[in-house]
Amino acid sequence: MGKIFRERTPVGEARKLFLENISPIRESEEVPLEACAGRVLAEVVIAERNVPHYRRSAMDGYAVRASDTLGASPSNPVLLQLSDDVGEGTCTWVHTGAAVPDEADAVLMVEDTVAAGDMVESRAQVYPGRNVGLVGEDIKKGDLVFEKGHFLRPCDASVLASLGFSDVRVLRKPVVTIIPTGDELVSRENTLEVPPPGMVLETNGLMAALYVEKWGGIPRCTKIVPDDPEKIADAVKASLDGDMVLICGGTSVGKRDHAPQVVESLGKLLVHGVGSVPGKPAALGVIGEVPIVCLPGYPVAGLVALYFFARPGLRKCGAIPEIPDTVLKMRLAAKLSSRIGYVSFVRVVFEGDLVRPLMGAGAGVLSSVAKADGYVLVPENVEGYEAGEEVSVFLIE
Repeated sequence: MGKIFRERTPVGEARKLFLENISPIRESEEVPLEACAGRVLAEVVIAERNVPHYRRSAMDGYAVRASDTLGASPSNPVLLQLSDDVGEGTCTWVHTGAAVPDEADAVLMVEDTVAAGDMVESRAQVYPGRNVGLVGEDIKKGDLVFEKGHFLRPCDASVLASLGFSDVRVLRKPVVTIIPTGDELVSRENTLEVPPPGMVLETNGLMAALYVEKWGGIPRCTKIVPDDPEKIADAVKASLDGDMVLICGGTSVGKRDHAPQVVESLGKLLVHGVGSVPGKPAALGVIGEVPIVCLPGYPVAGLVALYFFARPGLRKCGAIPEIPDTVLKMRLAAKLSSRIGYVSFVRVVFEGDLVRPLMGAGAGVLSSVAKADGYVLVPENVEGYEAGEEVSVFLIE
């Protein structure tokens, strides 16, 4: 098989083709509320009780009969008798959230009163229902609280707890196997020693694993696999019990680049070569029902492929709703150049109210991502932007 890129597939088209070959996970599991944030609900949640289940005071003050405060004002206070019960001309103290006695129909704020012994001056008139939270004011029994597929946040866990839940059924997290490949890689177990020239510490697998975890998956990392097509194929076949496979390195057209051919030999190679800079050597495929992303070995190119393909693929696999990126509108401090025909992933840094492209940072300079505050995506049909133009800046997660 010739070692050439068959074609350069536009990023949007490549992503669409990839996602069409991914089926969402259906299996679910029970998790405690303490661990439910960031998970996806596997079933609808219907309230089986009222919240609150009693009438509660919305203020610190006195439970009263509203009719007993008729005409009260600072210049014309009405005297009420402090009591353990509420009746004609009497009141009782309640704090915020406390149950309001059945005989009371309002709560007089403490700020509108003056207490003297067992007497309370009402200096404001209240009407029935004032400062009283009704039964089911927050959630009524029978209400639809959350739809199936809802992405749970910490505040949602609190709502579920208020309904009496201790755990909740969520979709299983996608298991993503990460296979670092390359004869030049050295395990990070040997970080105390500087590798010899031509050898590098394996870091792409670490980066991919942390992003998989951040985006809602469970990373499963293999040992380093050498640039041998049979050994890469064995590693891939052993990983097909998961939900997705990321192969790090070996995606270009050199003599030691075998990942796309391995994918094609075991399943279907959808794309090899995409219209992005960096990230052109990325490859996408599917083996059986398991989607495969071949990440370029250059770390920034690998990061771009993670953003463009692994993240949306993982979201569809896990039925995780789309979460909008954090995007800022900022003006350029300097000209930003781009190549026609490619989506350009340009790292930028903030300079006050402006943003400046990082210059001289190639796809192999991973530290440029750490130095960058965000990135600008330049479309295929745009040659770049002039200084002073407004651009959309995506924050680097």
